[in-house]
Amino acid sequence: MSVPSNIAEGASRESPKKFSRFLEIAMGSCYEIETQLLISNNLGFIEARHLETLKTELDSIIKMISKFRSTIKSRI
Repeated sequence: MSVPSNIAEGASRESPKKFSRFLEIAMGSCYEIETQLLISNNLGFIEARHLETLKTELDSIIKMISKFRSTIKSRI
């Protein structure tokens, strides 16, 4: 919930600089999710194969946000 919420909140800001900051926060939330996935695997809540699939999807999301942030920053 945190990742899309931060992107939505940033989109409502009046400047690209502020939007970029919210995209940075969204990326931080992605890394929090990665940590939670690793802990879930260590505790036996998810299998290693599911962990790898989810991490691959999360890496894709991080790359998309990063690219979007670079585009926004180029307008500052």
